[in-house]
Amino acid sequence: MSLLFILFAHLPVTLARLARPGGVRAVAAESQAVKHQLLIMKRSQRRSPNLTGWDRVILGFCTLLVSPRRLGKMAAIVKTSTLLRLHRALVKRKYRLLYSSGHRRRPGPKGPSRELIDAVVEMKRRNPYFGCRKIAEQISSAFGIDLNKDVVRRILIRHYPPAPDGGGPYWLAAIGHAKDRLWSVDLFRVESILLKSYWILVVMDVYTRRIIGFGVAAAHLDGIRVCRMFNRAIARQPLPRPVSSDHDPLFRFHRWRANLRVLEVDEIKTIPGTPRSHAFVERLIGTIRREYLDRIWFWHQSDLQRKLDHYQAYYNQYRCHTGLGGVTPARRSGAPAPPLAHLDSYRWRPHCDGLFQTPTAA
Repeated sequence: MSLLFILFAHLPVTLARLARPGGVRAVAAESQAVKHQLLIMKRSQRRSPNLTGWDRVILGFCTLLVSPRRLGKMAAIVKTSTLLRLHRALVKRKYRLLYSSGHRRRPGPKGPSRELIDAVVEMKRRNPYFGCRKIAEQISSAFGIDLNKDVVRRILIRHYPPAPDGGGPYWLAAIGHAKDRLWSVDLFRVESILLKSYWILVVMDVYTRRIIGFGVAAAHLDGIRVCRMFNRAIARQPLPRPVSSDHDPLFRFHRWRANLRVLEVDEIKTIPGTPRSHAFVERLIGTIRREYLDRIWFWHQSDLQRKLDHYQAYYNQYRCHTGLGGVTPARRSGAPAPPLAHLDSYRWRPHCDGLFQTPTAA
């Protein structure tokens, strides 16, 4: 009897809905949605039914035709978790529309500007042997921007077709703090385009990493030639108290020791058979070979001397040094900092006949 009473009670309500405009459509859609839900519930008795793509299409189409007030009564198989996920999605959509800009962008940092990307890529293109750390130091020195080597690496991976190549060994030796005004001296050998051997004597200031000078001479050295090379390298420079050298036989000549006594300079010898005890100048020689001498040709002694003088000017004034915190040896020595450049207006300064190029203020 109760079921018949409920049936007779719903009959006038249904007839009233059918009499309204669009009533037949709403009742038919609601009946179809309930019927489809019953079919879905009969598929599985032990767990929640899985909706297929067609199920979602049919139920979604029926909800478009039913009054919003009836959706809660006809949604027999909608789980609470489904409503919660729908609510969270609507909340996110609301705040995205309220507070996001017109362009769709990913949240978080926006990354480097287009001008900075162009400057990094152009420096890598003009100086292919520069690593990420060296590029970051040069850009920071030229534009006054705090740039990390990891940012440079990501820029090059995305915008520079060749993979960035660190190139060369990484120096891990550390001797600690060097005493001010300590010079290191060492010799190395190179070959000209005519396969003639030349010796190069390099003198550097350990504290500032500054190249004091170069001395060049042909092979078959003796004590007099070594003294001439050293005097030529340190010309017009205030002399330090100590000079460190290794146990090379070329630094054991009587003339070499007598020359240091005349100049009132003390000689400090490194530990025998331990290159790391002379690491600063050894590292400098490796840098000169990799960056410069292995990439150029020279004809004779005067040509080699001229090119080494050009590299000395570039190394001291424009090349940033990792061991000095990204500044140049000249700035470590007390030279004023160059004017900062701007990413929207700068030019490239060539060094060593265009072998290196660094950005500078326009």
